[in-house]
Amino acid sequence: MGKIRHYAYSVLLVLLISCAGREEPADRVLYIREMGDLATTEYTVTKIVKANDNKTWYKPGDRKILISVEAVLKSGIDLTSVKKEDIKIDGKNISLRLPPPKLISINIPPEKIKVEFEEIGIFRTGFDNAERDALLAQAEQQIRNSINEIGILRTTENNTRQFLTRFLQQSGFEQISISFDKDSPAKQNLR
Repeated sequence: MGKIRHYAYSVLLVLLISCAGREEPADRVLYIREMGDLATTEYTVTKIVKANDNKTWYKPGDRKILISVEAVLKSGIDLTSVKKEDIKIDGKNISLRLPPPKLISINIPPEKIKVEFEEIGIFRTGFDNAERDALLAQAEQQIRNSINEIGILRTTENNTRQFLTRFLQQSGFEQISISFDKDSPAKQNLR
């Protein structure tokens, strides 16, 4: 469904650009802002979280749990922040500066959360929903903290560059240069 919407936006933008004959070329290219968050990369990541509280001296018995979580990460570029000064056009040559890639969403489907191991001592109670939710929040935070190591933002730059190069070629440009703001993805606040 996302790919169909993605292509529909592309066709719409090509039509808008081709119909806008009196506008400056940079103004026509600014129609890419209508795409909003352009998600170009999707990763599936598995994270294992574990917990135990057998170190409490006044509670006899062990209590351990191991949960695996499969998360779908989507990253892309916020095209709404592209400004006219980010576009330089000279005939059939275009230079486009884009904002740095960002993590758009983390989706953890409930069916992809599995308790792999659980051990509860005879005198102990199981892990309640609040404790399990805290473990899932921990898993999500660990995934957010590791996105630079995963390489999803670098892949997003490459995918965005390929997509927009094809898009701009269809709009009539021959020499296309796409760069990204040097706001390092590692320094971004990832929501």
